[in-house]
Amino acid sequence: MRYSSKLYTNNLKINCINNNIMAYKNILELVKTGEGYTTEFKERLSADTLGKEMCSFANASGGKIILGVKDNGDILGFTLSNSDKSRIQDIARNMDPTFSITIEQVKDLVVIYVPEGKEKPYSVHGHFYLRQGANSQKLRRDEVRDFFQKENQVFFDRKVNSDFSMKSDFASEIFEKFLEKTKISKELSRNHILKNLNLLTEGKLNNAGVILFSKSIAPFFMNAVITAVLYEGTEKVNVIDRKDFELDFVANFNDSMNYLVSKLNTNYIITGKERINKLELPKEALREAILNAMVHRDYFSQGRIQIDIYLDRVEISNPGKLLFDKKELGSISLARNPIIMDMAYRLDYVERIGSGIKRIKKLIKDYKLKVNFDISPNWYKIVFYRKLQNGGLNGGLNGGLNEGLKTLLTVIQNNQGIQAKEASTLLNNRPIDTVDKQIKILIKKDLIERKGSKKTGGYYLKNIIQ
Repeated sequence: MRYSSKLYTNNLKINCINNNIMAYKNILELVKTGEGYTTEFKERLSADTLGKEMCSFANASGGKIILGVKDNGDILGFTLSNSDKSRIQDIARNMDPTFSITIEQVKDLVVIYVPEGKEKPYSVHGHFYLRQGANSQKLRRDEVRDFFQKENQVFFDRKVNSDFSMKSDFASEIFEKFLEKTKISKELSRNHILKNLNLLTEGKLNNAGVILFSKSIAPFFMNAVITAVLYEGTEKVNVIDRKDFELDFVANFNDSMNYLVSKLNTNYIITGKERINKLELPKEALREAILNAMVHRDYFSQGRIQIDIYLDRVEISNPGKLLFDKKELGSISLARNPIIMDMAYRLDYVERIGSGIKRIKKLIKDYKLKVNFDISPNWYKIVFYRKLQNGGLNGGLNGGLNEGLKTLLTVIQNNQGIQAKEASTLLNNRPIDTVDKQIKILIKKDLIERKGSKKTGGYYLKNIIQ
Protein backbone atom coordinates (compact mmCIF):
# COMPACT_ATOMS: atom_id res chain seq x y z
CA MET A 1 0.00 0.00 0.00
CA ARG A 2 1.23 3.51 -0.82
CA TYR A 3 -0.32 6.72 0.39
CA SER A 4 0.50 10.40 0.34
CA SER A 5 -1.42 13.16 2.06
CA LYS A 6 -0.94 16.76 3.14
CA LEU A 7 -2.74 18.15 6.15
CA TYR A 8 -2.95 21.92 6.70
CA THR A 9 -4.02 23.56 9.95
CA ASN A 10 -3.21 27.19 10.78
CA ASN A 11 -0.08 27.28 8.62
CA LEU A 12 0.84 23.78 9.85
CA LYS A 13 1.85 21.25 7.26
CA ILE A 14 2.37 17.53 7.85
CA ASN A 15 3.54 15.38 4.97
CA CYS A 16 2.79 11.66 5.31
CA ILE A 17 4.41 9.42 2.72
CA ASN A 18 4.91 5.70 2.46
CA ASN A 19 7.97 5.34 0.28
CA ASN A 20 11.62 4.83 1.10
CA ILE A 21 12.87 8.41 0.94
CA MET A 22 15.03 7.38 3.84
CA ALA A 23 15.98 3.76 3.20
CA TYR A 24 15.07 1.25 5.87
CA LYS A 25 18.73 0.24 6.01
CA ASN A 26 19.72 3.79 6.90
CA ILE A 27 17.13 3.92 9.67
CA LEU A 28 18.49 0.69 11.14
CA GLU A 29 22.00 2.18 11.01
CA LEU A 30 20.70 5.20 12.88
CA VAL A 31 19.12 2.90 15.48
CA LYS A 32 22.43 1.06 15.90
CA THR A 33 24.12 4.38 16.67
CA GLY A 34 21.71 4.89 19.57
CA GLU A 35 19.77 7.82 21.01
CA GLY A 36 21.49 11.17 21.10
CA TYR A 37 21.29 14.89 20.57
CA THR A 38 19.25 14.57 17.35
CA THR A 39 17.73 11.09 17.71
CA GLU A 40 14.95 9.87 20.00
CA PHE A 41 13.40 6.37 20.19
CA LYS A 42 9.78 5.74 21.17
CA GLU A 43 8.08 2.38 21.57
CA ARG A 44 4.68 3.84 20.82
CA LEU A 45 2.91 7.12 20.21
CA SER A 46 2.36 9.15 23.38
CA ALA A 47 0.92 12.64 22.94
CA ASP A 48 2.57 14.04 26.08
CA THR A 49 6.11 12.82 25.45
CA LEU A 50 5.96 13.31 21.68
CA GLY A 51 5.04 16.98 22.06
CA LYS A 52 7.93 17.51 24.45
CA GLU A 53 10.45 15.88 22.08
CA MET A 54 9.16 17.79 19.04
CA CYS A 55 9.42 21.07 20.93
CA SER A 56 12.93 20.33 22.23
CA PHE A 57 14.22 19.42 18.74
CA ALA A 58 12.68 22.56 17.23
CA ASN A 59 14.44 24.67 19.87
CA ALA A 60 17.77 22.91 19.27
CA SER A 61 19.22 21.58 16.00
CA GLY A 62 16.25 19.54 14.80
CA GLY A 63 16.05 15.77 15.01
CA LYS A 64 14.33 12.48 14.25
CA ILE A 65 11.81 10.66 16.43
CA ILE A 66 11.62 6.96 15.53
CA LEU A 67 8.47 5.13 16.62
CA GLY A 68 8.64 1.39 17.18
CA VAL A 69 12.06 1.22 18.89
CA LYS A 70 12.93 0.59 22.54
CA ASP A 71 15.47 2.73 24.37
CA ASN A 72 18.07 -0.04 24.05
CA GLY A 73 17.62 -0.18 20.26
CA ASP A 74 15.42 -3.28 20.05
CA ILE A 75 12.96 -3.09 17.13
CA LEU A 76 9.32 -3.52 18.11
CA GLY A 77 7.75 -2.03 14.99
CA PHE A 78 4.96 0.52 14.65
CA THR A 79 2.33 1.03 11.96
CA LEU A 80 0.85 4.48 11.52
CA SER A 81 -2.97 4.59 11.54
CA ASN A 82 -5.28 7.42 10.50
CA SER A 83 -6.03 8.15 14.15
CA ASP A 84 -2.31 8.31 14.85
CA LYS A 85 -1.89 10.87 12.09
CA SER A 86 -4.68 12.93 13.64
CA ARG A 87 -3.04 12.79 17.07
CA ILE A 88 0.28 13.96 15.65
CA GLN A 89 -1.60 16.70 13.81
CA ASP A 90 -3.15 17.83 17.11
CA ILE A 91 0.27 17.86 18.80
CA ALA A 92 1.78 19.97 16.02
CA ARG A 93 -1.22 22.30 16.00
CA ASN A 94 -0.60 23.06 19.68
CA MET A 95 3.00 24.10 19.09
CA ASP A 96 3.58 27.84 19.40
CA PRO A 97 4.55 29.08 16.90
CA THR A 98 3.54 26.39 14.40
CA PHE A 99 6.03 24.72 12.10
CA SER A 100 6.14 21.89 9.54
CA ILE A 101 7.18 18.33 10.27
CA THR A 102 7.48 15.30 8.02
CA ILE A 103 6.35 11.76 8.82
CA GLU A 104 7.55 8.64 7.04
CA GLN A 105 6.29 5.07 7.39
CA VAL A 106 9.21 2.91 6.30
CA LYS A 107 8.29 -0.76 6.55
CA ASP A 108 7.59 -1.38 10.25
CA LEU A 109 9.01 1.89 11.58
CA VAL A 110 7.77 5.48 11.64
CA VAL A 111 10.16 8.42 11.45
CA ILE A 112 9.05 11.91 12.45
CA TYR A 113 11.39 14.60 11.13
CA VAL A 114 11.45 17.78 13.19
CA PRO A 115 13.44 20.60 11.54
CA GLU A 116 15.39 23.18 13.48
CA GLY A 117 12.99 26.03 14.17
CA LYS A 118 13.46 29.40 12.53
CA GLU A 119 11.35 31.26 15.11
CA LYS A 120 12.81 30.09 18.41
CA PRO A 121 11.78 29.64 21.14
CA TYR A 122 8.89 27.17 20.64
CA SER A 123 6.51 25.86 23.28
CA VAL A 124 3.91 23.13 23.62
CA HIS A 125 0.94 23.51 25.98
CA GLY A 126 2.69 26.59 27.40
CA HIS A 127 5.90 24.73 28.26
CA PHE A 128 9.35 25.22 26.71
CA TYR A 129 11.80 22.39 26.13
CA LEU A 130 15.37 22.26 24.87
CA ARG A 131 17.41 19.24 23.77
CA GLN A 132 20.36 18.57 26.09
CA GLY A 133 22.42 15.53 25.08
CA ALA A 134 19.96 12.67 24.76
CA ASN A 135 17.37 14.35 26.98
CA SER A 136 14.74 17.06 26.67
CA GLN A 137 14.81 19.60 29.49
CA LYS A 138 11.92 21.78 30.55
CA LEU A 139 12.82 25.47 30.85
CA ARG A 140 11.14 28.79 31.40
CA ARG A 141 10.58 30.93 28.32
CA ASP A 142 13.01 33.61 29.49
CA GLU A 143 15.69 30.98 30.08
CA VAL A 144 15.35 29.66 26.53
CA ARG A 145 15.16 33.14 25.03
CA ASP A 146 18.20 34.38 26.94
CA PHE A 147 20.11 31.26 25.92
CA PHE A 148 19.64 31.99 22.22
CA GLN A 149 20.38 35.67 22.66
CA LYS A 150 23.64 34.99 24.52
CA GLU A 151 24.81 32.33 22.12
CA ASN A 152 23.55 34.12 19.01
CA GLN A 153 22.33 30.68 17.87
CA VAL A 154 25.88 29.78 16.74
CA PHE A 155 27.37 26.63 18.25
CA PHE A 156 31.13 26.16 18.22
CA ASP A 157 30.94 22.38 17.99
CA ARG A 158 28.78 22.41 14.82
CA LYS A 159 31.16 24.59 12.81
CA VAL A 160 33.18 22.96 10.00
CA ASN A 161 36.91 22.74 10.65
CA SER A 162 38.61 23.37 7.31
CA ASP A 163 42.14 22.91 8.72
CA PHE A 164 41.56 19.30 9.75
CA SER A 165 42.66 16.46 7.44
CA MET A 166 40.86 13.13 7.75
CA LYS A 167 43.92 11.43 6.23
CA SER A 168 46.69 12.82 8.42
CA ASP A 169 44.97 14.21 11.54
CA PHE A 170 42.20 11.69 12.29
CA ALA A 171 43.18 9.19 15.01
CA SER A 172 41.60 5.89 13.96
CA GLU A 173 42.66 4.09 17.13
CA ILE A 174 40.91 6.72 19.27
CA PHE A 175 37.80 6.35 17.09
CA GLU A 176 37.89 2.56 17.57
CA LYS A 177 38.12 2.92 21.34
CA PHE A 178 35.21 5.37 21.25
CA LEU A 179 33.06 2.80 19.42
CA GLU A 180 33.93 0.15 22.00
CA LYS A 181 33.17 2.46 24.91
CA THR A 182 29.85 3.64 23.46
CA LYS A 183 28.94 0.15 22.15
CA ILE A 184 28.29 1.45 18.64
CA SER A 185 28.37 -1.26 15.98
CA LYS A 186 31.60 -1.45 13.98
CA GLU A 187 29.63 -2.86 11.05
CA LEU A 188 28.71 0.68 10.03
CA SER A 189 31.08 2.74 7.90
CA ARG A 190 33.07 5.49 9.59
CA ASN A 191 31.28 8.22 7.65
CA HIS A 192 27.85 6.81 8.52
CA ILE A 193 28.73 6.79 12.21
CA LEU A 194 30.17 10.30 12.16
CA LYS A 195 27.12 11.56 10.29
CA ASN A 196 24.68 9.86 12.68
CA LEU A 197 26.59 11.34 15.63
CA ASN A 198 26.31 14.86 14.14
CA LEU A 199 30.09 15.08 13.87
CA LEU A 200 29.93 15.99 10.18
CA THR A 201 28.81 19.40 8.98
CA GLU A 202 28.39 19.85 5.23
CA GLY A 203 30.19 16.53 4.78
CA LYS A 204 33.29 17.61 6.75
CA LEU A 205 34.38 16.91 10.30
CA ASN A 206 33.18 19.68 12.60
CA ASN A 207 34.90 21.11 15.68
CA ALA A 208 33.30 18.54 18.01
CA GLY A 209 34.73 15.74 15.88
CA VAL A 210 38.16 17.38 15.88
CA ILE A 211 38.17 17.65 19.68
CA LEU A 212 37.21 13.99 20.01
CA PHE A 213 39.31 12.33 17.33
CA SER A 214 42.37 14.46 16.60
CA LYS A 215 45.80 13.02 17.38
CA SER A 216 46.56 16.29 19.15
CA ILE A 217 44.19 19.15 19.83
CA ALA A 218 46.90 21.81 20.09
CA PRO A 219 47.44 22.45 16.34
CA PHE A 220 43.75 23.29 15.94
CA PHE A 221 42.70 24.78 19.28
CA MET A 222 45.46 25.85 21.65
CA ASN A 223 42.72 27.09 23.96
CA ALA A 224 41.39 23.52 24.31
CA VAL A 225 44.60 22.44 26.06
CA ILE A 226 44.13 21.79 29.79
CA THR A 227 46.80 23.24 32.07
CA ALA A 228 47.44 21.90 35.58
CA VAL A 229 49.75 23.72 37.98
CA LEU A 230 51.02 22.69 41.41
CA TYR A 231 52.00 25.58 43.72
CA GLU A 232 54.21 25.48 46.79
CA GLY A 233 51.91 27.32 49.16
CA THR A 234 48.55 29.08 49.11
CA GLU A 235 49.44 31.78 46.58
CA LYS A 236 50.06 31.71 42.83
CA VAL A 237 53.77 32.41 43.29
CA ASN A 238 56.16 29.45 43.46
CA VAL A 239 55.38 26.75 40.89
CA ILE A 240 56.48 23.24 41.86
CA ASP A 241 55.17 21.45 38.77
CA ARG A 242 53.12 22.10 35.63
CA LYS A 243 51.56 19.88 32.97
CA ASP A 244 49.74 20.70 29.71
CA PHE A 245 47.32 18.10 28.36
CA GLU A 246 46.82 18.49 24.61
CA LEU A 247 45.69 15.15 23.19
CA ASP A 248 42.08 14.17 22.42
CA PHE A 249 39.02 14.79 24.62
CA VAL A 250 39.05 11.42 26.41
CA ALA A 251 42.83 11.35 26.95
CA ASN A 252 42.86 14.91 28.29
CA PHE A 253 40.03 14.11 30.67
CA ASN A 254 41.72 10.96 32.02
CA ASP A 255 45.24 12.42 32.14
CA SER A 256 44.26 15.66 33.90
CA MET A 257 42.18 13.69 36.41
CA ASN A 258 45.04 11.27 37.13
CA TYR A 259 47.48 14.14 37.54
CA LEU A 260 45.23 15.92 40.02
CA VAL A 261 44.65 12.78 42.08
CA SER A 262 48.40 12.05 42.16
CA LYS A 263 49.01 15.42 43.82
CA LEU A 264 46.47 14.91 46.59
CA ASN A 265 46.85 13.05 49.85
CA THR A 266 45.44 9.69 50.79
CA ASN A 267 44.15 9.25 54.31
CA TYR A 268 44.57 5.83 55.91
CA ILE A 269 41.49 5.16 57.99
CA ILE A 270 41.72 2.32 60.51
CA THR A 271 38.42 0.79 61.60
CA GLY A 272 39.07 -2.22 63.78
CA LYS A 273 41.51 -4.40 61.84
CA GLU A 274 40.63 -2.90 58.46
CA ARG A 275 42.69 -0.12 56.86
CA ILE A 276 40.91 1.93 54.19
CA ASN A 277 42.55 4.33 51.75
CA LYS A 278 40.54 7.51 51.26
CA LEU A 279 41.48 10.42 49.01
CA GLU A 280 41.36 13.74 50.89
CA LEU A 281 38.85 15.15 48.34
CA PRO A 282 36.03 13.08 46.81
CA LYS A 283 37.34 11.75 43.52
CA GLU A 284 33.91 11.72 41.89
CA ALA A 285 33.40 15.41 42.68
CA LEU A 286 36.74 16.31 41.07
CA ARG A 287 35.79 14.21 38.07
CA GLU A 288 32.49 16.05 37.71
CA ALA A 289 34.22 19.42 37.96
CA ILE A 290 36.78 18.64 35.24
CA LEU A 291 34.12 17.18 32.96
CA ASN A 292 31.86 20.17 33.58
CA ALA A 293 34.69 22.48 32.52
CA MET A 294 35.43 20.50 29.33
CA VAL A 295 31.81 20.20 28.23
CA HIS A 296 30.52 23.66 29.09
CA ARG A 297 33.51 25.91 28.45
CA ASP A 298 33.34 28.68 25.86
CA TYR A 299 35.54 27.44 23.02
CA PHE A 300 35.28 30.81 21.28
CA SER A 301 37.29 32.24 24.19
CA GLN A 302 41.08 32.02 24.05
CA GLY A 303 41.26 31.09 27.73
CA ARG A 304 42.16 27.56 28.84
CA ILE A 305 40.76 25.20 31.42
CA GLN A 306 43.00 25.60 34.46
CA ILE A 307 43.54 23.19 37.35
CA ASP A 308 45.37 25.00 40.15
CA ILE A 309 46.53 22.93 43.11
CA TYR A 310 47.39 24.90 46.26
CA LEU A 311 48.26 23.78 49.75
CA ASP A 312 44.79 24.65 51.04
CA ARG A 313 42.55 24.26 47.98
CA VAL A 314 42.06 23.03 44.42
CA GLU A 315 40.59 25.38 41.81
CA ILE A 316 39.15 24.14 38.51
CA SER A 317 38.21 27.02 36.24
CA ASN A 318 37.03 27.38 32.65
CA PRO A 319 36.28 30.32 30.34
CA GLY A 320 32.62 31.07 29.80
CA LYS A 321 29.93 32.75 31.85
CA LEU A 322 26.80 30.97 33.03
CA LEU A 323 23.97 30.81 30.50
CA PHE A 324 21.37 31.17 33.24
CA ASP A 325 20.90 32.90 36.58
CA LYS A 326 23.28 31.82 39.35
CA LYS A 327 20.38 30.83 41.58
CA GLU A 328 19.49 28.11 39.04
CA LEU A 329 22.94 26.47 39.40
CA GLY A 330 22.41 22.77 39.99
CA SER A 331 18.79 22.90 38.88
CA ILE A 332 19.15 23.34 35.11
CA SER A 333 21.83 22.80 32.52
CA LEU A 334 22.09 24.63 29.21
CA ALA A 335 24.64 23.10 26.86
CA ARG A 336 26.89 25.66 25.21
CA ASN A 337 28.31 22.73 23.20
CA PRO A 338 25.39 20.32 22.69
CA ILE A 339 27.24 17.84 20.46
CA ILE A 340 30.18 17.58 22.88
CA MET A 341 27.64 17.13 25.67
CA ASP A 342 26.01 14.32 23.67
CA MET A 343 29.38 12.59 23.19
CA ALA A 344 30.09 12.82 26.94
CA TYR A 345 26.67 11.28 27.58
CA ARG A 346 27.37 8.43 25.15
CA LEU A 347 30.74 7.82 26.80
CA ASP A 348 28.85 7.39 30.07
CA TYR A 349 30.65 10.37 31.59
CA VAL A 350 27.34 12.11 32.25
CA GLU A 351 24.82 10.14 34.30
CA ARG A 352 21.97 12.61 34.00
CA ILE A 353 21.91 16.03 32.38
CA GLY A 354 22.16 18.85 34.92
CA SER A 355 22.91 16.63 37.93
CA GLY A 356 26.68 17.18 38.16
CA ILE A 357 26.59 20.22 40.45
CA LYS A 358 24.16 18.52 42.80
CA ARG A 359 26.46 15.48 43.02
CA ILE A 360 29.46 17.70 43.77
CA LYS A 361 27.59 19.44 46.60
CA LYS A 362 26.43 16.14 48.10
CA LEU A 363 29.86 14.48 47.88
CA ILE A 364 31.56 17.47 49.50
CA LYS A 365 28.93 17.53 52.24
CA ASP A 366 29.52 13.82 52.90
CA TYR A 367 33.24 14.56 53.32
CA LYS A 368 32.39 17.45 55.65
CA LEU A 369 34.37 19.81 53.46
CA LYS A 370 33.58 23.07 51.70
CA VAL A 371 33.19 23.96 48.03
CA ASN A 372 32.62 27.32 46.42
CA PHE A 373 31.24 28.17 42.98
CA ASP A 374 32.93 31.36 41.88
CA ILE A 375 31.07 32.95 38.97
CA SER A 376 32.43 35.97 37.11
CA PRO A 377 31.38 37.65 33.85
CA ASN A 378 33.81 35.58 31.76
CA TRP A 379 34.93 32.68 33.97
CA TYR A 380 33.41 29.89 36.01
CA LYS A 381 35.42 28.37 38.85
CA ILE A 382 34.83 25.54 41.33
CA VAL A 383 36.99 25.75 44.47
CA PHE A 384 37.50 22.66 46.65
CA TYR A 385 38.95 23.42 50.08
CA ARG A 386 41.45 20.89 51.39
CA LYS A 387 41.43 19.81 55.01
CA LEU A 388 43.66 17.10 56.41
CA GLN A 389 42.68 15.20 59.53
CA ASN A 390 44.86 14.97 62.64
CA GLY A 391 45.58 18.70 62.45
CA GLY A 392 46.53 18.59 58.82
CA LEU A 393 48.89 20.84 56.91
CA ASN A 394 46.05 23.32 56.91
CA GLY A 395 45.61 22.96 60.63
CA GLY A 396 48.42 22.27 63.09
CA LEU A 397 50.50 19.53 61.51
CA ASN A 398 53.26 21.89 60.43
CA GLY A 399 53.13 23.97 63.56
CA GLY A 400 56.56 24.52 65.12
CA LEU A 401 58.42 23.70 61.90
CA ASN A 402 60.89 26.10 60.35
CA GLU A 403 60.41 27.26 56.77
CA GLY A 404 62.78 24.65 55.35
CA LEU A 405 60.88 21.78 56.98
CA LYS A 406 57.53 23.26 55.93
CA THR A 407 58.50 23.50 52.25
CA LEU A 408 59.91 19.96 52.26
CA LEU A 409 56.74 18.67 53.90
CA THR A 410 54.70 20.44 51.22
CA VAL A 411 56.73 18.79 48.45
CA ILE A 412 56.23 15.34 50.01
CA GLN A 413 52.54 16.04 50.49
CA ASN A 414 52.07 16.88 46.81
CA ASN A 415 54.39 14.14 45.49
CA GLN A 416 53.62 11.02 47.50
CA GLY A 417 56.39 8.43 47.14
CA ILE A 418 59.05 10.99 46.25
CA GLN A 419 62.72 10.23 46.85
CA ALA A 420 65.21 12.59 48.52
CA LYS A 421 67.03 13.42 45.27
CA GLU A 422 63.74 14.34 43.56
CA ALA A 423 62.73 16.48 46.52
CA SER A 424 66.08 18.26 46.32
CA THR A 425 65.44 19.13 42.66
CA LEU A 426 61.92 20.44 43.34
CA LEU A 427 63.30 22.57 46.18
CA ASN A 428 65.55 24.51 43.80
CA ASN A 429 68.44 22.05 44.23
CA ARG A 430 68.54 22.22 48.00
CA PRO A 431 71.69 20.29 49.10
CA ILE A 432 70.93 16.58 49.37
CA ASP A 433 72.61 16.36 52.78
CA THR A 434 70.25 19.05 54.06
CA VAL A 435 67.23 17.25 52.62
CA ASP A 436 68.32 13.97 54.26
CA LYS A 437 68.66 15.65 57.65
CA GLN A 438 65.26 17.33 57.29
CA ILE A 439 63.64 14.04 56.29
CA LYS A 440 64.97 12.42 59.48
CA ILE A 441 63.45 15.25 61.52
CA LEU A 442 60.04 14.84 59.84
CA ILE A 443 60.14 11.07 60.39
CA LYS A 444 61.04 11.60 64.06
CA LYS A 445 58.10 13.98 64.39
CA ASP A 446 55.90 11.20 62.97
CA LEU A 447 54.84 13.41 60.05
CA ILE A 448 56.16 11.26 57.19
CA GLU A 449 57.13 7.64 56.63
CA ARG A 450 59.20 5.70 54.11
CA LYS A 451 57.67 2.86 52.10
CA GLY A 452 59.20 0.42 49.64
CA SER A 453 62.73 -0.76 48.94
CA LYS A 454 65.90 1.33 49.19
CA LYS A 455 66.06 1.73 45.40
CA THR A 456 62.41 2.18 44.45
CA GLY A 457 60.77 3.33 47.69
CA GLY A 458 59.94 6.86 48.73
CA TYR A 459 58.49 9.15 51.37
CA TYR A 460 54.79 9.61 52.15
CA LEU A 461 52.84 11.94 54.35
CA LYS A 462 51.76 10.07 57.47
CA ASN A 463 48.13 10.80 58.09
CA ILE A 464 46.42 8.01 59.98
CA ILE A 465 42.95 8.43 61.49
CA GLN A 466 42.03 6.13 64.34
